[in-house]
Amino acid sequence: MVDPATAITASAIATLAFNKFLESGMGKLGEKFTETAIAKMDELRKKIVARLRGKSLNLDEALVKVEEGDRTALNTITKNLDVAMEDYPDFAAEIRAIANEINLEQIQDNSSMNQTNYGGTNYQTKTGQDNTNFLGGEHHHGQK
Repeated sequence: MVDPATAITASAIATLAFNKFLESGMGKLGEKFTETAIAKMDELRKKIVARLRGKSLNLDEALVKVEEGDRTALNTITKNLDVAMEDYPDFAAEIRAIANEINLEQIQDNSSMNQTNYGGTNYQTKTGQDNTNFLGGEHHHGQK
């Protein structure tokens, strides 16, 4: 059986590390991850940048571009990160552990949606962390 901590790929790790720059805004990231996870993402990104910076001009450019939100630069980083993880097993274990901690801090939506139909009025209620309620009336389409 494969250990989940060692199964995390370079692509998944790079995406987590640079997620803050690739998401449309910090608000979206905050909806998916806790503050602890976002802080761990910064730690992960710094470790990756420290390991990869200076390896090649193309890679250095990709590191700058991904922090500007360029998703295509992430491919270059992922390829080089994969090689670095293979060449430096201790580094790979360290960043996999951080990525695993980040994944544990993801916010899960365990709420449920209930719909009650009573006469002409329908009530949809989402229960959970946000407790959002949607109320609807009777809708007729076409002729009666």
